[in-house]
Amino acid sequence: MNKEQKQEVIETLKNKFSQYTNFYITDTQNLSVAQISSLRRHCFDKHVEMKVAKNTLIKKALESLDKDKYSGIYDSLHQVTALMFTESPKEPALIISSFRDSINAEKPLLKAAFLNGDIFVGDNQLIALTKIMSKNELIGEVIGLLMSPIQRVMGALKNRPETGEKAEDKVASADLKASAVEVKAEAAAAPESKIEVASAPAVEEPKQEESKSEGEVEVAGGTDS
Repeated sequence: MNKEQKQEVIETLKNKFSQYTNFYITDTQNLSVAQISSLRRHCFDKHVEMKVAKNTLIKKALESLDKDKYSGIYDSLHQVTALMFTESPKEPALIISSFRDSINAEKPLLKAAFLNGDIFVGDNQLIALTKIMSKNELIGEVIGLLMSPIQRVMGALKNRPETGEKAEDKVASADLKASAVEVKAEAAAAPESKIEVASAPAVEEPKQEESKSEGEVEVAGGTDS
């Protein structure tokens, strides 16, 4: 591979590292050509892009982007390296695990993983990476937690005993009937009260002018004596 070809590979890798925030570094040494092809198909089916490249070119591509950001994975660039680029942080881990089971082998070996700025080093991290929740899974879990109290309330309303509702209806109906009886009773008693008031004799109050005249006569009599 001449200098121009190497530079072309570096540029391709730089584009991939810039495009994806998640990538795995795996060791595919001792896998046959047929096994490598099968692994590629597994990756393609799960929307994971797999690329095999020389460690020196991978390191140069990473250093040209951000030397310090990727410094934690430089020691993992040894032996044969296959990169797995993905949108899902755990999909490559699932692919590696299932592929190992299918061929009954320990390869591909996980050397390191870079997931949204976090670095995981060593094959002993594989099981933990298979359990990482994706963004959509996290959103779904949060929505489920938020909806849970509402669902419990709705369930309680649906499962409320019908007998209780019927008893309430009966009480309300009885109240309405009692109110109707009272209104009818008041309406029946109202005419009698009007007749009694009309038949009662009117009482005339003494006129103020007559009282005043009698007072004046007594005063006058006192003066004459």
